[in-house]
Amino acid sequence: MELIPSFTIDHLHLQPGIYISRQDSIEGNIITTYDIRMTAPNAEPALGASAIHTIEHLVATYLRNDEEWKDRIIYWGPMGCLTGNYLIVKGEYSCEEIRTLMLKAFRFVAEYNDVVPGTAPEACGNYLLHNLPMARYEAKRYIQRLTDHFCCDYPTL
Repeated sequence: MELIPSFTIDHLHLQPGIYISRQDSIEGNIITTYDIRMTAPNAEPALGASAIHTIEHLVATYLRNDEEWKDRIIYWGPMGCLTGNYLIVKGEYSCEEIRTLMLKAFRFVAEYNDVVPGTAPEACGNYLLHNLPMARYEAKRYIQRLTDHFCCDYPTL
């Protein structure tokens, strides 16, 4: 069986940043998947499940309410390995454009200090798995990483 493209990325050299994971054409429309990598795989601990779950709720809420981006957002959610998130959008955008958007979204998380949206049992399948203080910590850490340095090209095997 052939490896899917994301399994051909050299995760031993992958650093936190923003990467264009793939682009697909669906009925003439470009759909772009971005790898929003928050930690260095296999070199740093993965994000805590409760922190990344809270980040998922807050960033998804932010993106779907942002006047400029809300109609372009298809999906935001965590990677199974818990080292980052996937952002899927309509269209083609540079890593710098996505970096600007992610800085705004993660600042929203870093500064958020209220009830996390969608955390009632009726609204969330695992409403007890949330940790706002850790989500804020991880958001601040990622902001610093995007400020210091960010990558666009995957290291390949």
